[in-house]
Amino acid sequence: MKTQVAIAGAGPAGLMLGHLLHDAGIDTVIVENKSRKYIEERVRAGVLEQGTVNAMVDSGVGDRLLKEGLQHDYID
Repeated sequence: MKTQVAIAGAGPAGLMLGHLLHDAGIDTVIVENKSRKYIEERVRAGVLEQGTVNAMVDSGVGDRLLKEGLQHDYID
């Protein structure tokens, strides 16, 4: 297998980076030791900053986040 970029980990950062690189036409592979089913069925980030949410929505991968995510507007 030949690729331009290898990303270690299919967590939120790795998947987002892979998506952005793919959109930019950069050949990428994401390597993960968990199964695809495990990755797809679990919420992988507890808290996302607003800039991250905006980047996800703007890049077209924020649908599930907007549907299932809970907005936190305060500090305890």
